[in-house]
Amino acid sequence: MTEENPVGLSLERGIATLTLQRERQLNALNRELLLALQQHLDILAHSQELRVVVLRGAGRAFAAGADIAQMKVMTAVEAEEFSKLGQRVFRQLEQLPHPTLALIHGYALGGGMELAMACDIRMAAVGTRFGQPEVTLGVIPGFGGTQRLPRLVGKGNALRWLLSGDLLDAQQALAIGLVTDVVGADELWDRGQELADKLSQLAPQALTRVKQAVDQGSGMALDQGLSLEAALFGLCFATKDQEEGMTAFLAKRKPGFSGK
Repeated sequence: MTEENPVGLSLERGIATLTLQRERQLNALNRELLLALQQHLDILAHSQELRVVVLRGAGRAFAAGADIAQMKVMTAVEAEEFSKLGQRVFRQLEQLPHPTLALIHGYALGGGMELAMACDIRMAAVGTRFGQPEVTLGVIPGFGGTQRLPRLVGKGNALRWLLSGDLLDAQQALAIGLVTDVVGADELWDRGQELADKLSQLAPQALTRVKQAVDQGSGMALDQGLSLEAALFGLCFATKDQEEGMTAFLAKRKPGFSGK
C-alpha cells in the first residue's frame, strides 16, 4: 500500500472492490489518488464481468477528506481545476451502470463524505464520523457536497451541517438519510459482501434501468419521470432476464439471470 498505488482494485465473482490505500494519511484524497480512481473506473466501465462495485478504505478510515497539505499552496485557478477533477471522477463513479456500495468506517469527512455520496448505497460502521467541515478551513466543499447532500437529506438538513462544519455520528447520518445501514464495526465487511453478493445475482439490466430511472427522473417533472419509467419498464420485456425471472417465479425456483 504505497503512494505509487493509492487505489487497489480486485474483481471476483462479478464484484469489483476498490480500496483507498493511503493509510498513513487516513486515505486523504490527493490528485494522484483521484487519477488512480479514474483509471480504475475507466477499466470497470468496459468490463463484461462486472455486476457490483464496492468502495472501501484501508486502515482506520474510509477517507478523512481531501489532502490539505496539497491544497494549501494551490492558487485559485489550481483549486478550481482540482475541484473539477474530483467532480469528474465522482460523477464517473455515480454514472456507472452497475450498483455501487460504499462501506464506511472511521471517518468520512470532506471529500471522503462526498465520495461516499457518489455511491448508490452507503453502509456505515457504528462509530463512524461524517461531516463537511470545509467552512472551518475557510473554503466550501468542492467535490459535489453542496449539490449531493441537499438531494440526499433535504435543503434544511444539508445547510445545518454544511454551514456549521459540525460532524455527525453514524446514527445521526442514518436518521437524516445520509446512510442506508449502520452495522457493527466487525460486521461491516461481511454485511457489505452479503449485499454485494445479492445484487450480483439479480438481473443486471434491471438494476441498470433502476439507476437510470432514478438518476434521470429525479431531474424531471413527475409526468416526464413517469414516462421515462414506463419506457424503461417496457425495455425490460425485450430481455431474456425478464423471461427467466417470471418463468422462475411461476415455477417456484431461483432464477438464473444471464445479463441478456
